[in-house]
Amino acid sequence: MKVTVIGCWGGYPAPDGATSAYLLEKDGFTLLIDAGSGSLSKLQKYISPNELNAVILSHYHHDHVADIGVLQYARLVSYYITGKQNVLPIYGHAEDQEKFVSLTHEYTKGVEYNPEKQLEIGPFRITFLKTKHPVPCYGMRITDGKSTVVYTADTSYTDRWVPFARNADLLIADCNFYADQDGSNAGHMTSEECGTIAEQAKVKQLLLSHLPQYRERTQLVTEAKHYYQGSVNLAAEGFIWQSK
Repeated sequence: MKVTVIGCWGGYPAPDGATSAYLLEKDGFTLLIDAGSGSLSKLQKYISPNELNAVILSHYHHDHVADIGVLQYARLVSYYITGKQNVLPIYGHAEDQEKFVSLTHEYTKGVEYNPEKQLEIGPFRITFLKTKHPVPCYGMRITDGKSTVVYTADTSYTDRWVPFARNADLLIADCNFYADQDGSNAGHMTSEECGTIAEQAKVKQLLLSHLPQYRERTQLVTEAKHYYQGSVNLAAEGFIWQSK
């Protein structure tokens, strides 16, 4: 399994950046997790929008879905040019019906996932955990049968993350706040909380993402390492993790 960070900012993109989006690849199959602001532009550094096999969304806040509309236009324009286009499945929860219905367009189709059940998309098997966030949002545990990636999406701290992330090869964690802040009301975690989950869950690697646009962000890594003894990285557009 290969994971490429397409966008990693929280709330809004930093200059020349993009908000939450992650490209998973396995045996030629491509899955985009979330499609935040600026992500379609960044995605094209790696693959064409027409090469996407599926998209899955954690929730419908703009910094996770802002580029769904332009992705739909990209698929439509491609059809006008080539006359060929497959319908792209976009998986999302249906707890917000208006947003879910908007996933269906001329060449995209909204597909409801049941967060109580395992979902299979191509070579990936996905299970869900409802996060602590102001709107319905689901973190994901994704495995290809050999390696496992856990994506917290947007969430404030809950100890339910520990069993959910247990022994994951990579934990992509919402790290929107520094250790001296409190993200619980906003529905996000601090660096120390991310490190605590990683240590207790015994994950192999921690990737801090959904980043703030202020202060010196390497401080987040230092703070997380106070609690987690493993490898910690700060997400950046183009960061690649690949299973061994």
